[in-house]
Amino acid sequence: MSFSVLNPGGRDSDQVFPDGPGKPDDPGHPPVNYHAYAACRKGGFYRDEKSVPAGTVLVLLRKRNLRSALASIATLRKRSCKIFVSCKESGSHQVADLLGDVSRWELFQEVCGASDGAISSTPELVTIYRAAGCPAAEFLPTPYPVDFPAWDFSQPLEKRRGIFVGTREFAVPSRNHLAAVVMADQISRDLSCPLAVVNVEGRSGGMILKSLRKKNPLLYIIEAPLPYPDYLKVMALHRIVWQLDASSVPGQVAGDALLCRMPCIGGNGAIERIAFGEFASAGRDELAARARDLLQNDEAWRAVVHRAGVVAGEALSFRAVSDLLPG
Repeated sequence: MSFSVLNPGGRDSDQVFPDGPGKPDDPGHPPVNYHAYAACRKGGFYRDEKSVPAGTVLVLLRKRNLRSALASIATLRKRSCKIFVSCKESGSHQVADLLGDVSRWELFQEVCGASDGAISSTPELVTIYRAAGCPAAEFLPTPYPVDFPAWDFSQPLEKRRGIFVGTREFAVPSRNHLAAVVMADQISRDLSCPLAVVNVEGRSGGMILKSLRKKNPLLYIIEAPLPYPDYLKVMALHRIVWQLDASSVPGQVAGDALLCRMPCIGGNGAIERIAFGEFASAGRDELAARARDLLQNDEAWRAVVHRAGVVAGEALSFRAVSDLLPG
């Protein structure tokens, strides 16, 4: 039975994944986040229910598409599809924005009640889906193609130096991006190691980073956007990924780190907690101490990467998650 992901009225073009994740330089959206649910089952990602083949369908919910999602579910139900739902933006601040209005909450309940269940990309949302009327709800992490050699972006340890900051948004309080950059800047100056930060906020974000660079010439500003494979290649040149994100997101920062075979320090995303649990609940002082150790201690670095790789293969790989998806 086919498995499809439908994002009603979304911006991403229709895309099928007949070869699973394919190759990193293939056109289209990379097989990560919600596209990965489709890719790990060799299914498709669609924006219009008319294109969706019969089978199991995961319908993505957004702030402005709840009515169209409900209509899509009604249409798919007539074709005997099995229908699950999931919030496309599932960080704590994003869910609060989605459901922080009584009319949207009531419409969300209607959508959940019309489904066969929910696939939650974070553990936190499971109870919300159930309370909203989903007959069933289960946490399934968004998979990463760590089990496909083409997606191994690792670099030898001797080619790696410094810190890569995984978060980007200064303006979202729960991201703690400024705190992450400032702490990483201090570690970079103390250890004389490179620090890379991606700027997605144009002039405003660039001004903050350039201010820090006045005292730290080892701070490198990477202007977004970068093609996903190029982004991973840059990340993999560093020893650690660093973040302090407390948004309870699915965890792409940690997922990217897994593809680069490197430690991800900090963050409370779902994948962070699974693959890098020893860092997910630590305080900032402890995280800083661990980061300093992993920047200098090769044996400790290799141990963290090995443990994360084993866990990823068992719980986060395409094979592992494909076996758990319904349909």
